[in-house]
Amino acid sequence: MKFIDLARIMVKAGRGGNGALSFRREKFIPKGGPDGADGGRGGDVILEAVGGLVTLADFEFNKRFQAGHAGHGGGAMQTGANGEHLRIFLPCGTLVRDEATGRIVADLVEPGQTFVAAKGGRGGRGNAHFASSVRRAPRFAEKGDPGEERTLLLELKLIADVGLVGFPNAGKSSILAAISGARPKIAGYPFTTLSPNLGVLAVDDQQIVVADVPGLIEGAHEAKGLGLHFLRHVERTRVLVHVVDLSEPDVLGNWRIVRNEFEAYGADLTGRPCLVVGNKTDLPGVDENVALLEEEMERLGVPCLFVSALTGEGIPALIGAIVDLVRLHPRPEGTVSLAEPLDVQELPRRGGGRLEPVEIRRLNDGGFRVEHQNLERSVRRIDFDQEDAMVKFARLLKRLKVEEALEEAGAREGDKVMIGEVEFDFQPDKIID
Repeated sequence: MKFIDLARIMVKAGRGGNGALSFRREKFIPKGGPDGADGGRGGDVILEAVGGLVTLADFEFNKRFQAGHAGHGGGAMQTGANGEHLRIFLPCGTLVRDEATGRIVADLVEPGQTFVAAKGGRGGRGNAHFASSVRRAPRFAEKGDPGEERTLLLELKLIADVGLVGFPNAGKSSILAAISGARPKIAGYPFTTLSPNLGVLAVDDQQIVVADVPGLIEGAHEAKGLGLHFLRHVERTRVLVHVVDLSEPDVLGNWRIVRNEFEAYGADLTGRPCLVVGNKTDLPGVDENVALLEEEMERLGVPCLFVSALTGEGIPALIGAIVDLVRLHPRPEGTVSLAEPLDVQELPRRGGGRLEPVEIRRLNDGGFRVEHQNLERSVRRIDFDQEDAMVKFARLLKRLKVEEALEEAGAREGDKVMIGEVEFDFQPDKIID
């Protein structure tokens, strides 16, 4: 399967169902009361982390996701059906960012963790909902709200216990094949590995996930070479194994370059538990580099081993060292960082808390736009084709003192006024009590 660790998707929740405008009509009950029920709630779009996935390849071509719409309310108090939720399955370790704000909204780490990426629209209320001792036969009902819609940026950071790091062609893929059942692509030229390979090291009852990530070069933190595509997948590993090619003329210099790139990138990579592995001991003329590397690592207090991935020399000792290091530094409890979309509150009931004032903005064509989040949402629900819709609309404007705000902003009779998508002519002193 093709490895992809960045994706952009658009998600849209389901629309809420409309409330019903209906009156009870039965034999011998010619003037029954209102019985229009509420519409259902639209389906949510839910992101869920699952085990077994290691790529975002599913989103290379499939980029738009739509949850189910809700059913409309009916007469005889028949509430509309809720829309069907849509679940999108992601690999563990996926970071989710809102494209519009750039804010991280979720970091799905452990299998089963979920995040509601887009909430379904609220169902409109039927006319039975508005019946009271004063208003016995309301002739209006609400439309359902549209579902939330947003564009998300997905970034996969593989979750592995051990990361094999080092220069291209250092032998990381060969070591991965030697210590696990993985069969990565191996060849004698740089950048054979163009995407992370995963292997599982099974010891006793423990399974250790080992990642061979693409080799980096100097300047990787500035996106040179495979750059950030490499470093991203090192962030979540808890143990690092630095693989050094003993046949290179400057083994210490190569190791220091890797360390410097980690320090420049950040994410506390230089503070991770690590060990250094000198590979290719089977080649002639490497004894001097073995001595240099061993002396420097001893001075720094970093564990150092020497192996030949080709012949298997030193591989059992390397497996034992990796297991000991992993057991010494167990993975912390998985966490998920969620930042749910802000839920717009309903307008307070009569006699409730203080209402936020509306804002009036003059348009270039001489008209005016009324800006008030809850007012715009409430107006969107009104079906102006219904008999009493204008009465409800007028009462809403009066309650928020929209007429006074417009006059203060300089509006005159006949001026065009916009509230959301609704346009009307300003007619002062026409608000109904």
